[in-house]
Amino acid sequence: MNVLSVHPENPQPRLMQQAVARLEQGAVIVLPTDACYALACRIGDKAGAERIRRLRQVDEDHHLTLLCRDLSELGLYAKVDNTAFRLMKTLTPGPYTFILPATREVPRRLQHPKRRTVGLRVPDSRVVQALLTELGEPLMSATLQLPGDPHPLSEPWEIEERLGRQVDGIVDSGAGTLEATTVIDLTGPVPEVVRHGLGPVNFLD
Repeated sequence: MNVLSVHPENPQPRLMQQAVARLEQGAVIVLPTDACYALACRIGDKAGAERIRRLRQVDEDHHLTLLCRDLSELGLYAKVDNTAFRLMKTLTPGPYTFILPATREVPRRLQHPKRRTVGLRVPDSRVVQALLTELGEPLMSATLQLPGDPHPLSEPWEIEERLGRQVDGIVDSGAGTLEATTVIDLTGPVPEVVRHGLGPVNFLD
């Protein structure tokens, strides 16, 4: 397994290029975010998405999340009304995942099979932003929380020990948090918090 030790604030371009090259070859990698570590692959990588679901032991009703560079890119993959846009503008980049109706740019297999929705977020992570810029498209991701674990994995050495050869690479920028993102469903008349995580939700009071 390939472990890339990157600087959390100034990720080395050479290492970002290596990570992207692996992704373009069909890799599933572990990467740090502004919340916990995540599993990720390319948006068009069907086999990668299936591997991530198997690792997490989740079915197709579980939203995978598209990691986007900014709100303009997010808008290519989700239908965003003015109310949702204003809220997301105040919360991004940051540790929030938004559930929104998917556009045709999102492969059907990544959409919720009944609701045709998708999870999206704009991470406040220089490592992820550098990867997304180098790749030129969103990454498909899921929280790195293994079945039966009370918290996501946060220590790169433990990730390497636990996942062994089940992933193709680890982008290591030091210890992460034990918390996933806060998930907000924006498909209804009012925002609904469906998972309380790292991002505060006092703005909804």
